[in-house]
Amino acid sequence: MGKSKKTVQIIILLIVVLLGAYAVATVVMGNDGIPREGDKAPDFQLLGLDGKVHTMKEYEGKAKVINFWGTYCPPCVREMPALQAQREKWKSQGVEVIGINAGEDKMTVENFVAQTGVEFPILMDPDRDAVGDYKVGAMPATYFVSSKGEIVHIKIGELDLSTLDKQIEQLVNAK
Repeated sequence: MGKSKKTVQIIILLIVVLLGAYAVATVVMGNDGIPREGDKAPDFQLLGLDGKVHTMKEYEGKAKVINFWGTYCPPCVREMPALQAQREKWKSQGVEVIGINAGEDKMTVENFVAQTGVEFPILMDPDRDAVGDYKVGAMPATYFVSSKGEIVHIKIGELDLSTLDKQIEQLVNAK
């Protein structure tokens, strides 16, 4: 009876050690599911304010600035004019700015867009599916994605006009 109990304890200890080693290995090797620079940007399928469903495939071949935001987020609101200005500046060079609203209703977002004059595509993520796929925690969160679909840079927090301009220039040059 004592030998059987010891065998069970050894097996449990081995399982715990193996699970711990697996957890450490996945974090060290980057297999924790968090998109990082150099990774392919996760796909999305979201309804835009234009009434159409938009996916990453639609923007294939273009450099993308994907901005997760909400009207309830003061830094998100403050950076909208900079995103709009950069969209106008870089659109002719194949750059698309995409705003993904995190969890708000369509009327709130439409009113905000009408007041601010934002013209780049605004996609609705009411269930926060894209937020989950991109593992967005704090907002604003901006992903700079190459024309090949690779994440070139990730910026968590507010972007000012000059920083945004430099990041987009690097994105365009990464083609």
